[in-house]
Amino acid sequence: MLTTQDLAQLERKGIKPAVIDEQLKRFETGFPYLAIEAVATIGNGIVRLDDEAIAACLKSWTEFRRGSGTIEKFVPASGAASRMFKDLFAFANGDHDEPLTDFEQKFFARINNFAFYPLLNKACVKLHGKDVAELVAEGRRRDVAHALLDADGLNYGALPKALLKFHRAAGGVHTPVEEHLEEGAQYAATSDGHVNLHFTVSPEHRREFEKLLNARLEIMQDVWGVTYHVTMSEQKSSTDTIAVTTDNVPYREADGSLLFRPAGHGALLENLNERDADVVFVKNIDNVVPLNLRHDTVRYKKVIAGYLVHIQHEIATRLNLLDSGKATADDVAEMLAFVERELSTRSPKTATMSAPELKDYVRGKLDRPIRVCGVVRNEGEPGGGPYLAYNADGSYSPQILEAAQINAEDPAAVALMNSGTHFNPVDLVCYIKDYKGRKFDLKKFVDRETGLISMKSKSGVEIKALELPGLWNGSMSDWNTIFVEVPIETFNPVKTVNDLLRRQHQA
Repeated sequence: MLTTQDLAQLERKGIKPAVIDEQLKRFETGFPYLAIEAVATIGNGIVRLDDEAIAACLKSWTEFRRGSGTIEKFVPASGAASRMFKDLFAFANGDHDEPLTDFEQKFFARINNFAFYPLLNKACVKLHGKDVAELVAEGRRRDVAHALLDADGLNYGALPKALLKFHRAAGGVHTPVEEHLEEGAQYAATSDGHVNLHFTVSPEHRREFEKLLNARLEIMQDVWGVTYHVTMSEQKSSTDTIAVTTDNVPYREADGSLLFRPAGHGALLENLNERDADVVFVKNIDNVVPLNLRHDTVRYKKVIAGYLVHIQHEIATRLNLLDSGKATADDVAEMLAFVERELSTRSPKTATMSAPELKDYVRGKLDRPIRVCGVVRNEGEPGGGPYLAYNADGSYSPQILEAAQINAEDPAAVALMNSGTHFNPVDLVCYIKDYKGRKFDLKKFVDRETGLISMKSKSGVEIKALELPGLWNGSMSDWNTIFVEVPIETFNPVKTVNDLLRRQHQA
């Protein structure tokens, strides 16, 4: 099926033909639904910390920062903001100028509350000789929308969220990049004031990131009294997946070349796998708030990081005991109890395992990357949630699942999903080195049986696209996962431009 031209294209992208064969088979078979043992709830997969435990976690994190452990903040920041402006695109390209929908009315009624409003005013004057208020008074709201979205204006419809003006701040306005830099100084700085941040960026916007950093880093270092070390990487072309027609035949462009598409945030596992820190914070680019509203965010980032390093120490102690050869049957039994109690991981097979089998089982469950995930009470936001799901070895463990991974035709599975009490805001702190300080190969801990097939359109033709296991879903399936409840105030996403009008984003 693959031509000489195809093979040359694959070589340029760094993709092996065998990978394409696997992807084409996946279009035929689809992905299996995951079996769920239970929804994770407080006391059954989700930890609720009392004041004493919170204080202990804060102390643990302070002590870790004073030590030799390395820390990094990893921020996926390559996604374009086009979906954020979906409704505004529809208005700009429509046939009415009066705002009709709730979204349109809110946007124009409060347009001067956006942090980007002064820039938008300048763009309107440059393009039309009139500011926003004058254009609105003349019934030219679509001109205002185009000035915000189009390339000859602010170009917000094509830029990544990371580079948009989100918040008013002392002395100006802040982009999400600057908010993440500030956050890094507040909870991810080492005792000697070094802050490591890594942004994943798209190649076409890398220069704009560099321009922003060059303009702001020195100033922010002076304000926060830290030294920033900022690195960037791009989603690898080798992680792109092939697109097919509805008949599962590779879709070809007009020149006969194969069509590839970015494989979702799961592709960023390759980028994360190249990081060399002990502790890595992972947080979405748009979940940021202004400085004066950041107290809970900073406090609970320290809390879950402290919980992480405490758990890592407990795991390392047990693995070192196994290595010593001095672990007794009682020691192994205690380790199993730890796996079940602290890691919420259980298997019905342990009751019939021999002593050597049980020791191997316990070692396998302990010697894995660790992540502590902050989860918030479910208030109806779209996205995944915390569950206890079955693994290939028959055990079940905490997992973050999306709706697409659950069989919508299974009433019991749907009932379980609908009974979820908590939501995944993508608030992760990860330990990606083993108990001997060696980097894990994170690609070995992926559940390849997870992923997503979606319908897209290309040049008016319906096609199928394949997403790799999500970064915090299947890509971290075989990690040790602990869910910790955090306040809803730590979750402030910006899915649409009007979300910036919420109280949490108005400094």
